[in-house]
Amino acid sequence: MQFEVKRDILLKSLNYVQGIVEKKNTLPILSNVLLLLKDKKLSIVATDLDIIFFDEIEEVKIITEGSTTTSASILYDILRKISSNSDLRFELKTENKLSLKSDNADFNLLCLPTDNFPTFADEFEGNELKLNSNKLLKLLNKTKISISNDDTRHYLNGVYMHLTETQGRNFLTGVATDSHRLSSSSLEVDNIDNFSSLILPRKTVYQLCSILSENSDPILMQVSDNKIKFSIRNMKLISKVIDGKFPDYRKVVPTNNEKTLIVSSKDFISSIERVASVSIDRKEGVKLLINKDNVQLSVNSANSGDGNEKINAKFNGDNLNISFNSKYLIDIASEVEDKNLKINLKDSVSPVLIEDVSDKNSYYVIMPMKI
Repeated sequence: MQFEVKRDILLKSLNYVQGIVEKKNTLPILSNVLLLLKDKKLSIVATDLDIIFFDEIEEVKIITEGSTTTSASILYDILRKISSNSDLRFELKTENKLSLKSDNADFNLLCLPTDNFPTFADEFEGNELKLNSNKLLKLLNKTKISISNDDTRHYLNGVYMHLTETQGRNFLTGVATDSHRLSSSSLEVDNIDNFSSLILPRKTVYQLCSILSENSDPILMQVSDNKIKFSIRNMKLISKVIDGKFPDYRKVVPTNNEKTLIVSSKDFISSIERVASVSIDRKEGVKLLINKDNVQLSVNSANSGDGNEKINAKFNGDNLNISFNSKYLIDIASEVEDKNLKINLKDSVSPVLIEDVSDKNSYYVIMPMKI
């Protein structure tokens, strides 16, 4: 096989591959990327056996067709260091040696035969759902902050995608929770049917966000029994879904929190970051003393001191003392689009509902800490 391609085009594709291939793999072939030249196209394929990424590059000059696999991370690293817009010339010298030449540089990369590379059947018979990429990216960014890292409850290690209905309108809703906080975001969809609820794994969510952040074309979503496929432009991402039942999250969403705190999102984030600076491990919670027209924030660390600050706010209840994990508060406040946070409270121990006035289809629930 022999071909020529622009460095920037190949690098963009290999950038997505980095999030999928595992650096330390028991199967060496899974650290490699498959390069396949056929039908006037260069196909790039990478997998960790749970996720498969396909990309097709049409802006390629094929001299002879063929295929090989080589280390995804080494090829990516070389391309990053080659000057932008360079012409790359690849030639497979022997079954296990790929030559790469560019300007004055000359590399020989070790290869593994393509026979060892996993093959995949693309069996998706259900309807394709067309989604707005920017809206799906927003939904995933708002929910992924609450994905659990607890492997003992694997069904919480992803975003639960399901259909919901509100006032006669249909929504595709994503929810994630780690049992300390919960995020929910929805996007309106029409003429959707036969969509089965599923849990999208954490790694797939992050990989999808990486692709969506650089592509604004509509994305097609298709579901089979235990897999999901996303197609955008010449790229496809196929992933297994998490086998498990997501808990009934609606039970923990407060419905009667009548005390409302309105505070500037920007001031709130900055203030928490400042007072939390005294805490070395950031495990100490931030205490909020909420008054009618201000909030006093404080962090007290047994090992390194304390920090206190007061910011303006509006509160319609009696004075209230409540504590939170500072990182959780910052994560949520950073995703709220409105300039103000609307925090609905009941007392110092019950779940707290945070709303985004600028995005009525998203909300967050956070549990207070006991300090």
